[in-house]
Amino acid sequence: MSPQENQGPAHGAVTAGPPAAAEALLERQRAAFIAEGTVTARVRLDRLARALDLLVTHQQRFCDALAEDYGQRPPAVTLLMDVYPAVQAIRHARRNLRRWMRPRHVSTGLPLGVPGTSSEILHQPLGVVGIISPWNFPVALSFGPLAAVLAAGNRCLIKPSEITPATTALMQELIRRHFDPSELAVVCGGPEIAEAFSRLPFDHLMFTGSTAVGRKVMEAAAQHLVPLTLELGGKCPVIVGRSADLGRAVDRILLGKLANAGQVCLAPDHVFVPREMLEPFVSAAQSWVGRAYPAWATNQDYPSLISARHAARAHELVADAVSKGGRAVTLQDARPAARDERRFPPTLVLDPTESMRIMREEIFAPILPVLTYDRLEDPLREIGGRPRPLALYYFGSDSRELGQILGRTVSGGVTVNDIAAHFMVQNLPFGGVGASGMGAYHGEQGFRQFSHARAIFRQTRLDLAGLIGLRPPYGARMRRFLGILLRR
Repeated sequence: MSPQENQGPAHGAVTAGPPAAAEALLERQRAAFIAEGTVTARVRLDRLARALDLLVTHQQRFCDALAEDYGQRPPAVTLLMDVYPAVQAIRHARRNLRRWMRPRHVSTGLPLGVPGTSSEILHQPLGVVGIISPWNFPVALSFGPLAAVLAAGNRCLIKPSEITPATTALMQELIRRHFDPSELAVVCGGPEIAEAFSRLPFDHLMFTGSTAVGRKVMEAAAQHLVPLTLELGGKCPVIVGRSADLGRAVDRILLGKLANAGQVCLAPDHVFVPREMLEPFVSAAQSWVGRAYPAWATNQDYPSLISARHAARAHELVADAVSKGGRAVTLQDARPAARDERRFPPTLVLDPTESMRIMREEIFAPILPVLTYDRLEDPLREIGGRPRPLALYYFGSDSRELGQILGRTVSGGVTVNDIAAHFMVQNLPFGGVGASGMGAYHGEQGFRQFSHARAIFRQTRLDLAGLIGLRPPYGARMRRFLGILLRR
């Protein structure tokens, strides 16, 4: 998710043993998986129940740990955006698990589809799944995928980010308390442990992070032909149509952008607005921030950036844009004395160009480039020429315009007249495409992602080969049968 994911701890550290310790855990889990045999619904539901109990019982401790890691992160942000999505995923899996586990009967068709034959698909566990989760939402992006992993009957190793050491230590403590290491365990450590983790022979590996690190994970996993789910974020665009309710659009865009100070893979990365709506958009944004985050630098509802390094990068992005002709508009000019220099002001960058870093790199900060357009063709052309994003957003009520946008763009998901709402719908698959990732999870899609769809065919007792002349020497009966199969 972050452009700087897995580049070393920001502050503090969670230590770990050598990479061999992770390999030993994997071998222990694989041996337990083989010994277990069939993973019943009762066992899966029990594991999901323990994961749910862990989250609900210790939700305040997660709030405290993430506030420690961030320096300032409101409990409401942690509970709504980090803990609740994981709770929601687990509850959804528990409600639907038995239905997902049922064998799915399918039509057999010619030449084998005769009375007495049957075909079905049985989803079986893969074995041991690895999850590499990021620092921005370490609870949601560890336990959310874990819901699908456990529902599918697998065992799991989680490698959280070293950039949130307090949260990682808490996760390790609580998982040890609720699970045997042969079922679920946490592997701690820095980039060298993460690299070794990605090279382990898992039965499936899920990584959430930046595209650059995702490439390295894919290369490492290829050594053992480990299948991957990659959720890589990217530069999610917003198109504001002329039919949009501008006040609502600004409200939803800034809520999605600033709730975690822009440190969200689904956050709006840049906005296209009709040229004549630019100044009203800026004015509405200034008013919104004044109401939502008065005295932003000390406001307890406004999160900090995760580290001083990330804050310095945000300043560099804005300075680079200004040096190349962009206009930076700080949405609150007055800056009270700040206790935490990791806080960064909500900022718009107007007139951005392709030469600016802010238009080439994932931002991951409360900075929002705003571009203008005259015809819808302009943003569609720009979006089509960029790597495919994790999400695309449209504000407006013009169904024809929306149809053009959906037909001429490709993205992981789409939300209309809101930001990131599709992530909260467990019945919708969540994942990227192209540079924003591969594979999807959530709900039944996640259950299938972490299962093996095993094909099972049951043959009739009839001698079909004899009836249709499949045995040599081939004769007229075989030719007639082929004629039936291959006719127009």
